[in-house]
Amino acid sequence: MKPRLDNSCALVIVDVQNDFCPGGALAVRDGDAVVEPLNRCAALFARAGALVVATCDWHPPDHCSFRAQGGPWPVHCVRGTPGAAFHPALRLPADAVVISKAEGPKVESYSFFGEPGLEQPLVERGIRRLFIGGLATDYCVKWTALDAARRGFETFVLADAIRGVDAQPGDSARAVEQMKSAGVKLVTVEEVAEGVAR
Repeated sequence: MKPRLDNSCALVIVDVQNDFCPGGALAVRDGDAVVEPLNRCAALFARAGALVVATCDWHPPDHCSFRAQGGPWPVHCVRGTPGAAFHPALRLPADAVVISKAEGPKVESYSFFGEPGLEQPLVERGIRRLFIGGLATDYCVKWTALDAARRGFETFVLADAIRGVDAQPGDSARAVEQMKSAGVKLVTVEEVAEGVAR
């Protein structure tokens, strides 16, 4: 499969933030390995005139997902801290749209679509096809892809630009199967590049 890129497409880069990369507070194993393929893909989208969106967790210090508040996770991606910043090697186009999510203390949002209005840039641009990569396969990537498919987007996940938490062994593999069962297609960045070159 070599999908063509045009202005009906958007690349959604999910949560490639320092706290989710090696050395971070909630590090995904090899999480920084997604950066190079996502940089390549973002450049392809920019050249095709397609939208690039980057999401980020932007939590308050007392966010409900933190263990001190009864949540499952250590403190991570607290807004304005170095851990919440994008990985320093991530190269976003100048006109990329940055979407902050889970900003309220009682709002958890694994999905890009989890809060009202966050998808507005897609609506305004008439986007019909989404390509999704980033962190983590078994959480924010999965829920973003499932929600996109439910909303009628033709949805692709970049198989070589995702990494998972695997809090339970096999979580990432199960997430991939769940996405495929929902109609999400897996492609590689190379396949996207070949589609652009056609």
